[in-house]
Amino acid sequence: MSPTPQESLADPVELSPAAFNRLARYITSELGIKMPESKLTMVQSRLLRRVRDLRMVSLDQYCDYFFESSSSDEREHFVNAITTNKTDFFREPQHFAYLLDVVVPAMAQGAGRFKVWSAGCSTGEEPYTLAMVLAGYAAAHDGFDFAILATDISTKVLAAARDGIYKESQAEPIPLPLRRKYLLRSRSRTEGATRVVPELRRRVSFHQLNFMDRDYGIKDIFDAVFFRNVMIYFDRPTQEAVIGKICRNLAPGGYLFCGHSESLAGLDIPVQPVMASVYRKPI
Repeated sequence: MSPTPQESLADPVELSPAAFNRLARYITSELGIKMPESKLTMVQSRLLRRVRDLRMVSLDQYCDYFFESSSSDEREHFVNAITTNKTDFFREPQHFAYLLDVVVPAMAQGAGRFKVWSAGCSTGEEPYTLAMVLAGYAAAHDGFDFAILATDISTKVLAAARDGIYKESQAEPIPLPLRRKYLLRSRSRTEGATRVVPELRRRVSFHQLNFMDRDYGIKDIFDAVFFRNVMIYFDRPTQEAVIGKICRNLAPGGYLFCGHSESLAGLDIPVQPVMASVYRKPI
């Protein structure tokens, strides 16, 4: 007797090698993310909830459905499930000190607005950290103004970032004076939630972007780009191509920040190293 769908859903489900290879090729070509066989278990676990939501009997059935469906909504669900979103407030804090000590004085000489792009912003901790430190700089320097663009491919994390709501434990890396100034505490102390203040949220514009797109459709030119801890998911040719496209929107003399574990050595890109994990576009 064949198992009922309910019985099958209770059983362990695994992707066949053929189904995994099909999905892996799609993930790499469409999202740029490396997907070796060692990622099989991760892919299975991340897609399992979608299989259950659709009341399917196996991951292989979902694989067939995904490629046969023309639904943009299903692609969105898939991307939200597959992409990794790990970030923190004030992650790699030396970058924010360098931004204030070197980059802002170097790039904010004119009357224009200082612009920063958080490329791969995840749930918003990085762009809100940028907003906090730049708001502090603006308070001490008359006439300084700034704007932040934050992009990610996942609509799920972008929605969370726009809300700007975080657990108190997530906010712990923020220095206490900044927490008091820029975070609102939940009225219910049992919830343990905080929210970024409206005036800071207004400084950040969130938009969806796939680094594999040929044209990013961004008109602004940025004084600094934070592209940190994203390249680790790309192979070297993809890293080179993506950085080349990002730098189209980097001002001459502008700065590119990468993760401390990432190296641009050997890539043919239009920026030069100025310190560990910081690069500058020639003037």
